Amino acid sequence: MNERIRVPSVRVVTEDGEQLGVMDTRDAIRRAREIGLDLVEVSPNAVPPVCKIIDYGKFQYEAKKRANEQKKKQVIVTVKELKFRPATDDHDYDYRLKHAREWIAEGDKVRAAIAFRGREMAHRELGAKILERLMKDLGDVADVEVAPKMEGYQMFTI
Repeated sequence: MNERIRVPSVRVVTEDGEQLGVMDTRDAIRRAREIGLDLVEVSPNAVPPVCKIIDYGKFQYEAKKRANEQKKKQVIVTVKELKFRPATDDHDYDYRLKHAREWIAEGDKVRAAIAFRGREMAHRELGAKILERLMKDLGDVADVEVAPKMEGYQMFTI
């Protein structure tokens, strides 16, 4: 900005986008000061660097405003977790299934985990059945990202 621009010549553009051509940096700064504005380097890697004659405060304000708009448009996806046990009853399963449908409708991801304890590890097929049933029941509203797999004492899918 202004005196901080260290190159000998720059390509100058006005606030309206009108090209003033390549000129000496000092002349460009003088011209900007005459109008009561600042000379701001917008493209330092170009040859020669591109500078714009604008109100720097307004430029910063608009850049901040654009950044906030972009931030608002970003979609944040959270991963919600459903915990099951190999002996999960039908009512509990239906209750969790209802919540999973709500979360998926809101745009969240659902991670279903089945925790095994002790001798339950010998009956992993019970956990696999629950996850297969869940994937089948949610198949109309969601896709499986991670196939069911064991990780320690838990079997999970997303």
